[in-house]
Amino acid sequence: MRIALFQPDIPQNTGALIRLGACFGVGVDIIEPCGFLFSDAKLRRAGMDYLDRADVVRHSSWETFLAARTGARLVLLTTKGAGRYVEFAFRPNDVLLLGRESEGVPDTVHARADARLRIPVKERSLNVAQAGAIVLAEALRQTKGFP
Repeated sequence: MRIALFQPDIPQNTGALIRLGACFGVGVDIIEPCGFLFSDAKLRRAGMDYLDRADVVRHSSWETFLAARTGARLVLLTTKGAGRYVEFAFRPNDVLLLGRESEGVPDTVHARADARLRIPVKERSLNVAQAGAIVLAEALRQTKGFP
């Protein structure tokens, strides 16, 4: 299982998700361009000393990310998703895709997703790092993938 971040805007969220990946042994794909420099101090502060322990792969574009995929399902977490994440049957090699904090993902990315899931909340949406953690925990629980 992997987490993929589509053109992330906020270094603190990216750092938190990289830390999450390191803690649970889940790789993280960063699909550039990012809205910040990858050397940003805020990224390092949020990721703490986990950045060097994480399996992070940076992709220069959406196209290079797609070319590197090896048949794993692309599961998009989106406020526009029809399916609820708790009703979805995750697989061990799924890639959980998170969109930009500012604008999500474009329609072309939505179209490439194998599934579009949402987290039912009372308000508009969650922070992208919180959403990633919630869904990753459920996916790992279902697939018995916790370390």
